[in-house]
Amino acid sequence: MITAKEIDFLKAHEQLEKMCEFMQQASEQGQRIDQVERGLFPQAMEMCLHMLSAFVEAHGDGDEGPEIEAEDRTLRRLQEPHDKRYLSIFGELIISRVVYGTREGQAIEWVPLDAVLGLPAGENSYVLEDWLQRLCVKEAYGEAVSDLQAWLGTTVSVRTAEGLNRKLAADSEGYRLSQGLPSPEEDEAILVVSVDGKGVPMRRPLEQRLREEVAATPASLRGTPTVPAEAGSSRRRNKKQMAYVGAVYSIAPFVRTAEDVVDEVRRRKRSPDRPSPIGKHLWAQMTRREEGEVWRATPRLFIEMAVERHERDPERRKTLVCLMDGERQFWDLQQEWFHRAVGILDLFHALKRLWEVAHCVHAEQSPAASEFVTHHLCMLLEGKVGYVIRNFRQLIKQHDIRGTKKKAVDSAITYYENNRDHMRYDEYLAAGYPIASGVIEGACHHFVKDRMEGAGMRWELEGAQAMLSLRAIYLNGQWDDFITYRIAKEQASLYGEDAQLVTAA
Repeated sequence: MITAKEIDFLKAHEQLEKMCEFMQQASEQGQRIDQVERGLFPQAMEMCLHMLSAFVEAHGDGDEGPEIEAEDRTLRRLQEPHDKRYLSIFGELIISRVVYGTREGQAIEWVPLDAVLGLPAGENSYVLEDWLQRLCVKEAYGEAVSDLQAWLGTTVSVRTAEGLNRKLAADSEGYRLSQGLPSPEEDEAILVVSVDGKGVPMRRPLEQRLREEVAATPASLRGTPTVPAEAGSSRRRNKKQMAYVGAVYSIAPFVRTAEDVVDEVRRRKRSPDRPSPIGKHLWAQMTRREEGEVWRATPRLFIEMAVERHERDPERRKTLVCLMDGERQFWDLQQEWFHRAVGILDLFHALKRLWEVAHCVHAEQSPAASEFVTHHLCMLLEGKVGYVIRNFRQLIKQHDIRGTKKKAVDSAITYYENNRDHMRYDEYLAAGYPIASGVIEGACHHFVKDRMEGAGMRWELEGAQAMLSLRAIYLNGQWDDFITYRIAKEQASLYGEDAQLVTAA
């Protein structure tokens, strides 16, 4: 009698013969190579699905007799087999298995076939989850689902993609803590910590949306309100919540002059001699509520960076640099967690203020504005912050600056005065310290903005944090290791530590 496994092998063989016939016809018809590719792919997928089915059938149904012993308990074979849907990259399989429990109608406690095959907890294969989430961390959920369907013909809903994203993100913190860091010997002489923030457009809470809808509805049409109308009198736009990005990396000293930096800034081109960051790690936090308690993002981020700093330089032999913008809370936390660090105000934030003042006295994109910025940038790089501040005060009188322009100049003066202790650029350049947070600036744009601020995107807090956690792993170049870790963790949870060892091998 022919077995189910043999039937699947025959179907796979038949599909292979069809592919060979297709190849012959394509050759006779003079088809282009891309047409042949497109024609072969779905046929190959069907053949692989039959082979995968044969693999499952080769393991039987998992029947281990009427009773089995599991953890000092006797489990009985339930009367009816139970089906499990398994969505692979090749297509759908329905796997029929014998299951064990205490009695029919109660929870299934052990499924031998699931353990033998290493089936996931859910319906989607680990490979499918991997490929789908690789797309999701780079593009909108709808686009990711559409791309996957175009490639594989596999249909997964956007809601499923979002749920999988949160499911995988639940393992991100454990994975991060399990990873080794560059040893002090591998790191360069300067250890840098850097922080910046970027707003994420948030979806308003349901209760707030209901109140706004009630308030916007004419009183004659409201009927009996279920939400107090006085809670809101007009529709409010969706607001942003800050995502704070932290980076820790090491870098070799790079001594420069003020002229060197001005040349790079004017050409907008990095010096070919500049060293690259070593062991760069990025991650992001948003303020959120966990177990009824509010966890503020920035203190949590600084604690995490402090832990990594300690692990990478336990004997404090390296020069520690804290490179940030002028946000006051950052510097307060720097004093708490990195008090020995050389605090440096990111040059590009200082440069931004120069341009704002330049445009108060010169036309935008004019040579005069460019020369104004170049001159004052040289002064800042030579450590002459006081000169720049005095010159800005004189500008207000000389040009009779008023209104919004005066506010811009006053704001720049205040900014430089507040951050003067972190603007000793002449000392930093002579010591070879980094003075621009290109790593964190690029991270905020690429890490947060490129994925979180697409057209029409609105996030709930849990989903936003999940996406940022997974995107950090992807951008850190750790995706494959994370997927291996996550599979091993789930397999161990489902089938015991032996399963984890097999998965990780």
